[in-house]
Amino acid sequence: MWRDSFRLQLFCLLMAVLAIVVLVHNFFQLEHLDDDTVSGSNWITENNVQHSLSQTTKTTRKPYCGYMQQTLSKREQAEQESLLAAIQWPKPPDGKIAFAQSTDPAHSDFVIVKPSRFFKVGDQLEVLVRMKDFQGKPKQYGGDYLQARIHSPVLKAGATGRIVDCHNGLYKVFFTLLWPGEVKVSVSLVHPSEAIQVLLRLREERPDRVYFKSSFKSGRYSETTECNVCLPGDLPVCNFTDLYTGEPWFCYKPRKLSCASRISHAKGGYLKGLLTQEESLFFQSDVNIKRPILSSGPDSVIVKPKAFTDSSSMDRAEDPTASPSGYYYEDQWRSRTHWIHNFNKSDDVTECLQGKVIHLFGDSTIRQWFEYLTAFVPDLVEFNLGSPKNVGPFMSVDPKHNILLKFRCHGPPIRFSTVFSSELRYIANELNGIVGGRNTVIAITIWSHFSTFPVEVYIRRLRNIRRAIIQLLDRSPRTLIVIRTANVQELGPEVSLFNSDWYSFQLDSVMRKMFSGIAVHFVDAWEMSVAHYLPHNLHPNEVIVKNQIDAFLSYVCPLQT
Repeated sequence: MWRDSFRLQLFCLLMAVLAIVVLVHNFFQLEHLDDDTVSGSNWITENNVQHSLSQTTKTTRKPYCGYMQQTLSKREQAEQESLLAAIQWPKPPDGKIAFAQSTDPAHSDFVIVKPSRFFKVGDQLEVLVRMKDFQGKPKQYGGDYLQARIHSPVLKAGATGRIVDCHNGLYKVFFTLLWPGEVKVSVSLVHPSEAIQVLLRLREERPDRVYFKSSFKSGRYSETTECNVCLPGDLPVCNFTDLYTGEPWFCYKPRKLSCASRISHAKGGYLKGLLTQEESLFFQSDVNIKRPILSSGPDSVIVKPKAFTDSSSMDRAEDPTASPSGYYYEDQWRSRTHWIHNFNKSDDVTECLQGKVIHLFGDSTIRQWFEYLTAFVPDLVEFNLGSPKNVGPFMSVDPKHNILLKFRCHGPPIRFSTVFSSELRYIANELNGIVGGRNTVIAITIWSHFSTFPVEVYIRRLRNIRRAIIQLLDRSPRTLIVIRTANVQELGPEVSLFNSDWYSFQLDSVMRKMFSGIAVHFVDAWEMSVAHYLPHNLHPNEVIVKNQIDAFLSYVCPLQT
């Protein structure tokens, strides 16, 4: 009997040792996860059914796995395919086009269709743009990226136009005439179609052209490794995939430190030598990047005012997706989709925000809102949280009027200098922690830091944010949520490869489609930046920010009409 007892004890001991070995092995695998598998975390689909990420199938699409290893419902897959189809860009008929045959803005021109006709406020103005190459020959295909606006410098008035690619070297631009007087037309070539194909290639093949890094530290010893949405190669990596949203993030594992010793995240830098010599010719500042296209005839028309009886509705549009969404007049933005009140006095802002908590989530372009409001409202004083400059999180408080203003950057990828690991938060997770209610105001912008990645990365991030918004509005319907769109910026040969307006335009188009039909409001920073007379800037001038704030606060405190 004692032998049976001994055998039983020995068997139990062996099983216990085996269990420990398996546990250690699994932990080792998790910490040394390579870029072909994603396990140890959950993926939450739209209907909140959780699937183990290890169940996703492998992909052969480049070495960058993060945006492909998703488990999508049929509904999500259909939406993604629809979004990608909607932003599909025309391609040149031939694979490679010589520089001499590429679009030359200096040879190209535009004409106003019927410039001498009688125009009144509310009419449509049509412009025909004719593209030519550097040999002066008409282009036979489309795909160029243009920006166009009408403006009256004396009135400080401006509005954007709707551009239609005819796919034969011709483009039609339609403007709604929204104010009386002399109205000028301006058209610019942002990128020729040949450059767009290079940008497409970089987006799909080189999402690592902006790279990131994290610092790991234990005692006095520290290491720094490269990080990204997904890392190529067979080196062991630390898996920082978010457990709640499934957002992937990886860093190469330090040689001596554990993954748990990560202390910070930062932008690593930008890769060089991305273009061939021929491709670099498509990205020249004074030749084919944001260059004006001149008119071959009159470049302005005279617009007469409408009759008094219908002037009150001359700038209104029943369709919330109307183009343009608004216009400048005397340097003030007039929305065509909602009434805007100009908050010219700090007391007006204080009265509007009294008793409210305002959450600002996103990148440095919405941080401008935090900076503007804190500087403009005397009683709103920034509380020093000891956060890194320009990174945050930041908080301003007005105890007298019970106002709390907060800014927090979105989770990686984020090209900020140094963000503490403990402060790397995803917007969706932050929204899930907000109770909401009639005194809660949320503003979100997220676009610029996603420009170097395939669009699927951005779609997933928006899907997570949208789900969190819908859940927040379901439990607290009176919560106000505002989306700040992307904006244009100054471009040069290098910036174009990472943050081109074309990248931003594509992402902005996706964002507008994904958030249409739910109870959020938009501040159209895109049109506000294109329509204004000031030079384009990633961080728009204060006069433009002030107009964005007016539009934002007009949702918070709508005019009683």
